[in-house]
Amino acid sequence: MTYINPEPMTQDNTALVLVDHQIGLMTGVRDYPVAELKHNVVGLAKAAKALGLPIVTTTTSAETLWGPAFPELVEALPDNAFIDRTSVNAWDDPRVAAAIEATDKQNLIFAGVSLEVCAAFPAMTAQRKGYNAYVAMDASGTFNQTKRETGLLRLSQAGVVVADGASLMVEILADNARPVAGEVYGALDMDWAMLVGQVRASAVPASKAA
Repeated sequence: MTYINPEPMTQDNTALVLVDHQIGLMTGVRDYPVAELKHNVVGLAKAAKALGLPIVTTTTSAETLWGPAFPELVEALPDNAFIDRTSVNAWDDPRVAAAIEATDKQNLIFAGVSLEVCAAFPAMTAQRKGYNAYVAMDASGTFNQTKRETGLLRLSQAGVVVADGASLMVEILADNARPVAGEVYGALDMDWAMLVGQVRASAVPASKAA
């Protein structure tokens, strides 16, 4: 299947949907180091916030099964209410669907635990409804490698674009001259970007070296 997005992603046409990054589910993640997954989810959330993207956050059965969203994410998004639901597909909850639709954005980036259910199901629903759906793979974890591989295949077969969260945020940033660029890269906390900044900061201008 060949999929072509008709327009580039921008902060004016994109929203982020974070699905079920809950303590109970995170403890079962086996395809990704949990600390790295947390780092990626928080970085994605902070970068999206810096870019001014609408962010929809959800949990499922927080009080009876999977617990609350992990604290670092809650701290990164202090103004976000996490919509708790019981439906497996987040989009099947009318409140979640209404919150996503209220963003009025054509491009929707999803991330969730688990990848093949919590991220994939609403992303595939969005694609069927005519949105351009993306899944940030490095901000989505699951319980074994088979689930990751089959989830990736199913998303691709459904026409959902899969990518890493940092690349999606940088695509939306578009221009490194923008005032928000430093905040976006800082939120993503990419090691190589930090090193480049350190090299630049330590360089001695030619005029001073003479």
